[in-house]
Amino acid sequence: MNNTLQAPAIQYPTGFTKWITIITAISCAVLELIDTTIVNVSLREISGSIGATTTEIAWVTTSYAISNVIIIPLTSMLSDLFGRKVYFTASVVIFTTASLMCGLSDSLWTLVFWRFIQGLGGGGLLSTAQTIIVGAFPPEKISTANAIFGMGIIMGPTFGPTLGGYITDNISWHWIFFVNIPIGILATFLSWTYITDRVGAVKPRKIDWWGIVFLIMAIGSLQFVLEEGTSKDWFESDEIVIMSIVSLFGLIAFIYRELDIDYPAVNIRLYKNYNLVMGSVMNLMLGMMLFGTVFIFPLFAQVSLGWTATQTGVFMIPGALCSAVAMPMVGNLLSKGANPKTIIIIGIMLTFGFLMLLGFASPDSNETNFYFPFVLRGFGMAFMMSPILALAVGGLKGKDMVQAIGLANMIRQLGGAIGIALINVYLVHLNSQIRANMIANINTYDTVSSDRVALLTQNFTAQGFAPEDAQSLAYKMLEGALYKQQALVSYNQGFLMVGFIILICVPVVLLIRYKKGEKAKVVADH
Repeated sequence: MNNTLQAPAIQYPTGFTKWITIITAISCAVLELIDTTIVNVSLREISGSIGATTTEIAWVTTSYAISNVIIIPLTSMLSDLFGRKVYFTASVVIFTTASLMCGLSDSLWTLVFWRFIQGLGGGGLLSTAQTIIVGAFPPEKISTANAIFGMGIIMGPTFGPTLGGYITDNISWHWIFFVNIPIGILATFLSWTYITDRVGAVKPRKIDWWGIVFLIMAIGSLQFVLEEGTSKDWFESDEIVIMSIVSLFGLIAFIYRELDIDYPAVNIRLYKNYNLVMGSVMNLMLGMMLFGTVFIFPLFAQVSLGWTATQTGVFMIPGALCSAVAMPMVGNLLSKGANPKTIIIIGIMLTFGFLMLLGFASPDSNETNFYFPFVLRGFGMAFMMSPILALAVGGLKGKDMVQAIGLANMIRQLGGAIGIALINVYLVHLNSQIRANMIANINTYDTVSSDRVALLTQNFTAQGFAPEDAQSLAYKMLEGALYKQQALVSYNQGFLMVGFIILICVPVVLLIRYKKGEKAKVVADH
C-alpha cells in the first residue's frame, strides 16, 4: 500500500473552533512577550518595596530572560514528550501560578526565583503558540498564519512598558503580575478544551539529558553575559569572564553532542537547510531591531525630551497598530506569490527611513515629529516579520517544522539581547566622548558659557538666593542642560548607527534562494 493511502488526511479546524484556538494561542504568546518588558518600567518601585539595590533588582529581568531563552529550543522535544495539548496547558498553568507568586513576593530572591519559573512557562507558550497557529491553516494559507503570529511578536514588547507604567503609577507594582491571573485561568480552560496534539507526533524514545545540560550552560550563560555585561563593565569583571568561558564550552559540547547522537534534544542538523541559516541570520537582525528600538527610544524620549514613562509607552502604540494593519496585507501578498525577498527589502528600507528620521531629532522635537517615523517602523517591521518567519521554516514539515520554529524564536530573543547590549555599549562610549568634547568648551574664557552662568546666577539671586547658592544652582542647571544635550547627540548617533547596520540585511536577503515557481514545493513539504 502506498504512502498516500496510509497517511490520514489532515483535518484543519474550522469556524468557531479554529478562531478560538488561534485567539487562545496568540493571546498566550502576547502575554509572554508583554512580560519580557512590563517589569522594566517598574524596577525602581519594586526595588524600593523589597529593599533591593539597583544592581540586585536587575536580576528580576535577567532571570526571566535566561529561563525563557533556555526553554524555547526545547519546546519541540517537550511537546512530543508530553503531547502538545498537555504541554501547552501546563505552560499556561506554570506561567499563571508563577505570576501569582511573583505578585506575592516580599523579598528579592523569592521574586527572582518565581520570575525564573515564569520564564520557563512563558518560553513554552511562545514557540508552541506558533506551531498551533501554523497548524490551524492549510499549507496555502501559511503566510496568513505567520502574519497573525507576527502581530503578537510586535505588539507584545510594545504594549509591555505602557501597561507596566500605567499599572505601577495608578495601582501597585504587584498588579503587573496579578493581571495575568484571570487571563491565565481563562487560557487554561480554552487550551485544555480546544488545543489538540500535533498530527504525527512521536514520543521520543530517549531523553538527551546531556544535550539539555550543555544547552543550559551555553545559552543560559550567554544570556547572562548579554544582560549583565554593561552593568559589570564586561570583561573587566571576573564573573563575566567565567560565564563567557562556560558559555563557549557549553556551546562546543552541545554542538558535538547533538551531531553525535541520533536522539538530539535540539536537531541542529536542520541547519543543513540553506534558507534556514539565512532565515536565522535575518531573525537575529530582526530581534536586534525589534527589541533594540523599543529599548532605545524610551530612554531617548525620557532623558532628552523629558517625556514620562506612560507618555512614551502610549506614543509607541500607534506604530504597533500600523504593524497590525500591515501584517494581513503582507500575508495576502505572499499568498498570491509575491517574492518575499522584495517584501523584506521594502521593510528594511522603511525601517531604515524610521531610524534616519529619528537620528536628526532636536531638543525642540515633540510627538508630532515622531508620528510619521513610527508609521514607517510599523510597516517596516510587518514587511520583514512574515516573510522572515516563512523563510526560516519554509520547506520543512512535521517535527522539523516545530524544531525550526523553536530555533527561530530562540535566535530572535538572543538577537534582542545582543541588540540591547551593543546599543548600551555604544551609547556609554559615545556619551563619554561627546561629553568630553562639549565640556572642553565650557570654561571661564568662553563668552557664551560665562554669559549663561552669569544670567542664571542673576536670576537665582533675584529669587532671593545667596550669591554662592545662586552660582551653585546656575552650574547645576548648566550641568543638567549639558547632560540632556550630550544624551540627545548620543541617541541621535545611536539611531543612525542602527540604521546603517540594518542595511547589512540587504545582501543577506539577496543571498536567500528563491524561485518564483518554488511555492508549490513548500506547500507539498508542509
